Amino acid sequence: MILPDIDEASAVRFDALMYGIELAYIAAGSAYHKYRRDLIKRVTGVASVANIPEIAAKSELIHKILNTDYLDNCGVNDFENIRESLRNLMKYIPNNYSRYDTNFADDILSMVCNDAELENDDLRNYKAKAEHYIRLHLDNAVIDKLKRNIPLTKNDISELEDILWKEVGTKEDYKAEYGEKPLGELVREIVGLDMNAAKEAFATFLNNTSLDSRQIYFVNQIIEYIVRNGVLKDFSVLQSTPFTDKGSVVEVFTDLSVWENIRKIIEQINMNAAV
Repeated sequence: MILPDIDEASAVRFDALMYGIELAYIAAGSAYHKYRRDLIKRVTGVASVANIPEIAAKSELIHKILNTDYLDNCGVNDFENIRESLRNLMKYIPNNYSRYDTNFADDILSMVCNDAELENDDLRNYKAKAEHYIRLHLDNAVIDKLKRNIPLTKNDISELEDILWKEVGTKEDYKAEYGEKPLGELVREIVGLDMNAAKEAFATFLNNTSLDSRQIYFVNQIIEYIVRNGVLKDFSVLQSTPFTDKGSVVEVFTDLSVWENIRKIIEQINMNAAV
């Protein structure tokens, strides 16, 4: 859960904007375009002071947001990466406004009460509620285990069931939205896999000096994919770019026993979420 920092109100406001974008994207609502315009405006503000080292370090992401079709192809995990990468840069946006002190007496003409944002139609949808809950509770021990590729216990599974089948909604709600998808797999797809955990899983190959540059490239592309998507179940994706940029699986791994060992690691990562 994100807690307000007194000195970083701009970062907390950016968090709120990005969560709004994620929810609007999930619900395919019209509010998505309004949030997106606000995002571009803020990133443009950050880009205007690109000489600051912290901002320069994120120049590639900033460039993609402002000058490519990156946002058109973003998913929830990509938006979450934007939030985490840029939230602490919002404080550098120049305040190009003038201050005027006035002393007018205001009359109250009317009072209108609106529902809180989290009670609107976007979150009445089970899918939106489930994904919102998971993203707000990344510090939950079970969710953290899934992100770090740690196998779950029976008690962990029971806790997931309580969250998704009782707290967020019902088991029937879940099955209507996700069918027979394992609970852990859903969580992993939302939060992704921790990069360090992914590299640790493939450490045998990353540290293997007998692998050539094409093979290392292929393994790194698998890691990047699983970090973003949480699992790799559809092996047909390996038949397209970026995986095939250096050659197909058969071309890259002429010794197919090496590939079979890599495949076993992928399947184990998937299994750790298949609960």
